[in-house]
Amino acid sequence: MQNNIVLKILGSGLLAACLGLTGCDNKKPEDHSSHNAESTVKRTIVFGTTVGDFGDMVKFSIKPILERKGYEVKLTEFTDYVQPNLALAEGSIDVNIFQHKPYLDTFKQERKLDLTPVFQVPTAPLGIYSGRLGKLDEAKQGMTVSVPNDPSNFARALVMMDELGWVTLKDNINPLTASERDIQENKYDIKLVQLEAAQIPRARNDVDFAIINGNYAVSSGVDLTTALYKEPSFAYVNWGVIRTKDIETPWAKDIIAAYNSDEFKAYSHKTFAGYKWPANWNENQPTNTTSAEDKHEQENSTEEVAK
Repeated sequence: MQNNIVLKILGSGLLAACLGLTGCDNKKPEDHSSHNAESTVKRTIVFGTTVGDFGDMVKFSIKPILERKGYEVKLTEFTDYVQPNLALAEGSIDVNIFQHKPYLDTFKQERKLDLTPVFQVPTAPLGIYSGRLGKLDEAKQGMTVSVPNDPSNFARALVMMDELGWVTLKDNINPLTASERDIQENKYDIKLVQLEAAQIPRARNDVDFAIINGNYAVSSGVDLTTALYKEPSFAYVNWGVIRTKDIETPWAKDIIAAYNSDEFKAYSHKTFAGYKWPANWNENQPTNTTSAEDKHEQENSTEEVAK
């Protein structure tokens, strides 16, 4: 009897020890789900831009804004227009800023990439600058106008000259792909001097007027505010682009908020005089006569940014 009591006591003690120390393998595993979720929150954002103004925007304004939110911000600067989209699609960067929407649409269709534009950025606009002639009303028969020789920017130059009444383009053409074949009337018998876009600022004194891409104007020291006419269309304002699957992520929303913050707007106003502002800022001044079509395009751009 006594031995049975001792065995029962020992058995009870061992059972208690088992339950207290190990649960005898019946203890439920600790729930690490909240810890795991916390550890996978993205805290490093890698930007990809072309060298110049878009990289400066990240370094001097966007990076400090996001760092205050607890992010580590890295920047990769590219020297071509192909790698930024490939790097984004492959995941080596998280967002790129360098391109307008027509370029993105064509590129992602050709490469079958699932990328989406989510915010506009201040963009140096295409403009007409003085060469040997200093005012638009000095336009004359046989004048020379330098234009970019790549198809996309050549089309933009033709559309600008059509807006000025220097040439008349055929009805119902696609303005994004306009070519010399689409000129119905050349009012001034203009001689188009096609050059590499980067060379045009240096060749201004060899022509009567020069149509210069904004980025090359800036890099060549040309004051954007001296443009005689600026492209009114919002089709070529540049965008920040991300992978479509990341649109609803907190970090993507924080990037969008940073680019639309009062702090970034103030930095842009101070640093990038003469730029075209994002449509949804509603701050662009009508430097040219804006057609109903251009106003409609601006409204569409604003709606797309808001999506």
